[in-house]
Amino acid sequence: MRLAALCVLGIAMEMMIGCSGGNIGPNGMTTPATPLPTDSISGTVTFKGAPLAGATVTEWSTNTNQILATTTTDASGNYSFTGIQTSGNVPLELHLWASKTGYGFTPGLAASQSNAKVIRADHTGQFVQTSVNGVPMYFTVIDFVAQANESLAGANFAAYDGSNPPANLGATGQKTTYAPGDDGALSKGAAWPEQRFSDNGDGSVTDNLTGLVWLRDAGCFPQALWQAAVTEVHALASGQCSLTDSSKAGDWRMPNLVEMESLIDASAANPALTPNHPFRNIAAMPYWTSTSYFGGETGSPQAWAVRLADGSYINDSVQNVKATSALGVWAVRGTAAGTVKLQASGLFVGYLAGDDGSIQAGVPLVGSRFIENGNGTVTDAVTGLIWLKQANCLEGDWATEVAATRSLASGQCGLTDGSTAGQWRMPNRKEMQSLADRNQNNEAYYLTYTFLNSDQTVFQPAILVNFFEQSYYWTSTTDAADPTQAWTVYSCDYGVYATPKSNQGYTLAVR
Repeated sequence: MRLAALCVLGIAMEMMIGCSGGNIGPNGMTTPATPLPTDSISGTVTFKGAPLAGATVTEWSTNTNQILATTTTDASGNYSFTGIQTSGNVPLELHLWASKTGYGFTPGLAASQSNAKVIRADHTGQFVQTSVNGVPMYFTVIDFVAQANESLAGANFAAYDGSNPPANLGATGQKTTYAPGDDGALSKGAAWPEQRFSDNGDGSVTDNLTGLVWLRDAGCFPQALWQAAVTEVHALASGQCSLTDSSKAGDWRMPNLVEMESLIDASAANPALTPNHPFRNIAAMPYWTSTSYFGGETGSPQAWAVRLADGSYINDSVQNVKATSALGVWAVRGTAAGTVKLQASGLFVGYLAGDDGSIQAGVPLVGSRFIENGNGTVTDAVTGLIWLKQANCLEGDWATEVAATRSLASGQCGLTDGSTAGQWRMPNRKEMQSLADRNQNNEAYYLTYTFLNSDQTVFQPAILVNFFEQSYYWTSTTDAADPTQAWTVYSCDYGVYATPKSNQGYTLAVR
């Protein structure tokens, strides 16, 4: 649903009906009109399971593209809206979201209701676009369609401030140290279990780190164009591909980009999977993911792929063109219910049944995800990581920058956070990747964009400062297939690509 499509007729009709003068009764007398039914909405906002007072809940009309009302949670974290009109030839559709300085929020419904759901929605239209490079703004909201006698209770919100992240990252698997303070030396992220994968004996394999279940035979499906690959995997069921797991069509999906990244073992090559894996017929070629390169509602001609020879992302407009590129096809099912809770890719526009935008697997991205700390840092409420806001302060070759990042402290690079040398590090490839929102088609614009309200006041300041477009940012993870190279993230598309360590690049420090 695009907010640019306004449905004001329903509101106008609602007002006309609401102003009727009553019914003509006996002797020409009028009788009061029957009151029109109204709905109410109520819920609770919590932080770490306790009530959160002082949070603002906004009621937004998609019919008129404007805020209808706001309210603030009380000492018990409760809020409510009443008198919501249910008449008119076009139903009133509302979006609800919560906000409070220092927090991000995820909505949820206490009970299923036919006229309410949690969605990610485009709210770009309510903000001033300050340049030709204006980027979209997305909110995760409760979508409610007002219907007679269908009030909504349990429209709840959970708050996050970085101390209680809903998602987390696994270690990359890199064990060799190539420089003091690099990925192999620090091993940041959730440790892998001693046995990473378990063969279930039914044609499937469980990843004991993420909880995802993968098709054991990674070569069962022939190389295919993207649309055919998504469709075939979505139709996979027990009895095919040596499966005896009682799965049915619709249980399986092609992995999204985050899920495919979760498989990569940065210490391995040819393939870039842990050496003791039980999979069959792994090819070193690129494999499709279900994550399209975002191209608006009409779609994109490209989709992301990952080369399993080394873990490189593929987004070159040649090898990842949906209509002409025949790539490897793999299947996954289940949710990330293991030690690592994988975040969603952020893509919510579906182009094909069974693709990433349609399924949106993973922990939903938190609304107002990045928290401005006012001390040269920003906190990601999804992962709990704290990032250096000034993104152009550290620049050099890989080894120099690994050392420089470890020496970073308050008083440098705009920091006033009291940090000391040794607290900061160069991010590994999974940490750097975690910043991406795959519903953006230029991550550099998104991360450096200031959103202004209609009165020119700041709604959301830039997440990062001087995060340069068309630049490679170092990660602390070495390319195991060629140790003279390290993995970098390209600022625009946020793909992971190998770069010679002797090159000059920027570092976005994390702690």
